[in-house]
Amino acid sequence: MNRSVSPAASSPAAPRRPALLDAAGLRRALIDSVRKLSPLHLLHNPVMAVVMAGTVLALIVTLSGNAPLGFGLAVTAILLVTVLFGNFAEAVAEARGRGQAASLRRARQDLVARRVATPLQGAAESRVAAAELRPGDHVIVSAGEFVPADGEIVRGLATINEAAVTGESAPVLREADTDRSGVIGGTKVLSDEIVVRVSAEPGHSFLDRMIALVEGANRQKTPNEIALTLLLAAMSLTFLVVVATLPAIAGFVGVTVDPLLLIALLVCLIPTTIGGLLPAIGIAGMNRALSANVLAKSGKAVEVAGDVDVLLLDKTGTITYGDRQATHFHPLAGIDAAQLREASLLSSLADPTPEGKSIVRLAREQGCTTAEPEHVDADPSARARTSMCGVLNYLAFTAQTRMSGVDLDNGRSIRKGAADAITAHVLALGGTVPNELQARVDQVARGGATPLVVSEGRHVLGVVELADVVKHGMREKFAQLRAMGIRTVMITGDNPLTAAAIAAEAGVDDYIAQARPEDKLARIRAEQAGGRLVAMVGDGTNDAPALAQADIGLAMNSGTQAAKEAGNMVDLDSDPAKLLAVVEVGKQQLITRGALTTFSLANDVSKYFAILPALFAASIPSMAALNVMQLSSPRNAVLAALIFNALVIPALIPLALRGVRFRPATATALLRRNMLVYGLGGVLLPFAAIKAIDLLLALVFGA
Repeated sequence: MNRSVSPAASSPAAPRRPALLDAAGLRRALIDSVRKLSPLHLLHNPVMAVVMAGTVLALIVTLSGNAPLGFGLAVTAILLVTVLFGNFAEAVAEARGRGQAASLRRARQDLVARRVATPLQGAAESRVAAAELRPGDHVIVSAGEFVPADGEIVRGLATINEAAVTGESAPVLREADTDRSGVIGGTKVLSDEIVVRVSAEPGHSFLDRMIALVEGANRQKTPNEIALTLLLAAMSLTFLVVVATLPAIAGFVGVTVDPLLLIALLVCLIPTTIGGLLPAIGIAGMNRALSANVLAKSGKAVEVAGDVDVLLLDKTGTITYGDRQATHFHPLAGIDAAQLREASLLSSLADPTPEGKSIVRLAREQGCTTAEPEHVDADPSARARTSMCGVLNYLAFTAQTRMSGVDLDNGRSIRKGAADAITAHVLALGGTVPNELQARVDQVARGGATPLVVSEGRHVLGVVELADVVKHGMREKFAQLRAMGIRTVMITGDNPLTAAAIAAEAGVDDYIAQARPEDKLARIRAEQAGGRLVAMVGDGTNDAPALAQADIGLAMNSGTQAAKEAGNMVDLDSDPAKLLAVVEVGKQQLITRGALTTFSLANDVSKYFAILPALFAASIPSMAALNVMQLSSPRNAVLAALIFNALVIPALIPLALRGVRFRPATATALLRRNMLVYGLGGVLLPFAAIKAIDLLLALVFGA
């Protein structure tokens, strides 16, 4: 059953786009760039390891006197700077993560907990340090106090400030025995008093895991990233073999090849650009997700989001606003409208849900004068309430009965619920169900509303119409997903007619009506069996199996601990529609990596035409035809190519961190755009840049 939440929890927050790097972060990144020169670190990046090996070899060749000192030192310095720039790209991405983690650390304090032996009211309490709490302990948290540890509310409800985690200052509602009962250590209770059952060991809280994740310390490479790393390693090895055999080949034609030129050729041929930026792209994917207030438990989760084929979305609170409101009473023939209103109101007086409250409000607006209860027990679990009509024994809604109601001490028994549940109840009492009921139910359902049937004793009184409004812009968002090749499936507990009407209005591709947890799990497994990647949104404990089974499980921060543990992403804003943004983040990461890989491989062509003539033009005049850029001298050509090769890495860091702009398109359209923009651009830009650098070198040092 969905509960009302504050606007902060129900409306998506605008993604917070942090600055690329502040002064402190820049200093830390520069220091880390030098630290990452460690051979153990470089071995994780084969391309940069080859460049570093070339740097050392160039220095040895220079110091041994086998190359002009000035030229040799210049080549060595440029190669070293190339490695440093590659390290700097990774360090910048990590520094941004550390900055976000620092703000989270400020949420942790030396908290004192009020521990109690049992969650019952009046239990004796003792004050202990939050670090001493263990799973299963119960603590009391009152207004103005901080929640000492992660847990579930087991008694009470309160508004909580989660700004330390989400960055949003507006409070959110958390309540026991609902799908919004989870609380996070370090957040502040603003009103009322709650009892929390601790669920996390010290040092393993949600906040601790967030800090570790955003720092990137536990980031594992994704399958695509591993595949690309192996490809780059294979290409580097291939070019290493090619360059190593060049002296022997040149010897057959009587040409002596300068060792420094061979090193320069190798560095320019291997894909150093993408090799230097690849770690930054992976870390930046998680950072971009966090900027959208989505905590990805791994880089793999972000990347898989970009390959999702099927999106399963809950209707209530995701596609619709969530709080169904009573809009009409439809009495059956022979039933007075006032009788239906009174019965609906009586059965809803003790109903705490938004639907129940809206029924009471609508009945009052239409003139129902039945008195409110004179006394309401302070214990929220109480079921007996007193009114002028007698004692109201309230029967809560359950998934098994699919109805709720009230029994009065004067013998009246009122029930409201799903049409089939009320029908079975009336028939079990020996009553009859008019044929008109099904027509009324179908009429309401066809309009996209939810029919709620009301009965008293053995008689059906009529139908209450509950309307749920589709969120603005949903149809357009689903159209964008469809353009990306993603199929959307709406999941709802409503009857098939209501589900069909909402699905048509929202523009989803398919829907599942009267869905149970088992139905969600079965649908996910069926889609996966067909070779498709599935994403699922959930916030309740009953969603945990589906969240765990799905390739992308997006759990709500406001949801239960079971849901957050089962999913591989947590939406800190608790906005189920955020999965649409998650898909875009994943797509953007894949597109960014593909675009920069295309650019890196393409600009190798231009560097090839700068270095190769420098190798052979002097000894083989016919090779001068390859000097299409008309570079001033072989040495200037080598230096210009190496300088461009080094500078292009830091120049592309902002693009790697912020990502290539995402536009919904098919894979074919994306490939075409990559080839035109980054493929053609990767060929043309180096020609212009290397020529400009060569002119500058000729001006400074002469030809």
